[in-house]
Amino acid sequence: MSGSDGGGPDGADPAATATTTAAATEWATHQYAEHRELLFSLVYDLLGSIADTEDVLQDTWLAWAARTTRTTGTTGPAAAPVEHPKAYLVRIAVNRALAQQAAVSRRRETYVGPWLPEPLIGPPTGSPTGSPAESLTGSLIGSRAGSPAGADGAAGDAARAAERAEEVSLALLVVLETLSPLERAAFVLHEVFGYNGPEVAAILGRSQAAVRQLVKRARAHVRSRRPRYEPEPGLRRQVTERFLAAALGGDLAALLRLLAPDVTLVGDGGGKAPGGRRPLTGRTKVARLLTALAPKSGPGLSLTWRDVNGAPAALFSAAGRPFAVLVLDLLPDSDLISGIHAISNPDKLRLLP
Repeated sequence: MSGSDGGGPDGADPAATATTTAAATEWATHQYAEHRELLFSLVYDLLGSIADTEDVLQDTWLAWAARTTRTTGTTGPAAAPVEHPKAYLVRIAVNRALAQQAAVSRRRETYVGPWLPEPLIGPPTGSPTGSPAESLTGSLIGSRAGSPAGADGAAGDAARAAERAEEVSLALLVVLETLSPLERAAFVLHEVFGYNGPEVAAILGRSQAAVRQLVKRARAHVRSRRPRYEPEPGLRRQVTERFLAAALGGDLAALLRLLAPDVTLVGDGGGKAPGGRRPLTGRTKVARLLTALAPKSGPGLSLTWRDVNGAPAALFSAAGRPFAVLVLDLLPDSDLISGIHAISNPDKLRLLP
């Protein structure tokens, strides 16, 4: 009678099958957790959204778990073992992120006002590792239904990602938004994470010649829009402090001294919080607007310093709740402000306590 030898319909021993499946699941979980930080950073740099990154990582985990189960042969013909888990996981995550781009682009078309990337916000400056703020942010980023967090806990995900984020600042993420999805993927993999041409070609499923062209176009575009320069953190914070004193104090003359001639102010409220309908460019225009807003900008707001995508930034709170994040960009080798990024959309501040 079928199954009489091993107690199962295919003659397999149920106890042995359960043991094999458990061992495969444990191995898959360990491999995923070991590489989760890399996957998070990669996908975030491709999408600029923590919420979409969470969705892609969830899909990546489900695909990885299913592929690992197939190697046991307990659900059908056995698949070949995955020899290089890291490369396999990166390929899944990057291609799932590329597929997610279509949905992301559709949402951007109906977004109210300017769109800025969802900021990767670290703990309050000076807070010890493992502070409540860091733990909450990390746990929300790291734990997703069925998706295991990093080996040392979910808080490590956010902390290490925030450290690496200095390579991809908020301003650079804005520039990356102007690339095609494939150009952005090739640039991030090659220029940020250091994958060589053949590796990028294997991940994207493109020829090496095609990848070389993608990287070349993306690199030229990024360099034309943004020099490879990031201000020293201490200088950026000093300039931000002077800027806030002038802006909140309504000091027009001081603002004019701080702003570069072609400074751009971008406010992202998403139609749910204060924010401009379009970017504003020009030192005089920006200074006059900030001066006009000064009387109603300061009262009731408290300020804490955070690292946002690797740069010192100001976090404003009202009635104990996050209100806005302010990140400044400086001209190369200068203390003049070239960009003012203000994010007040509450959906993008959701991970903060």
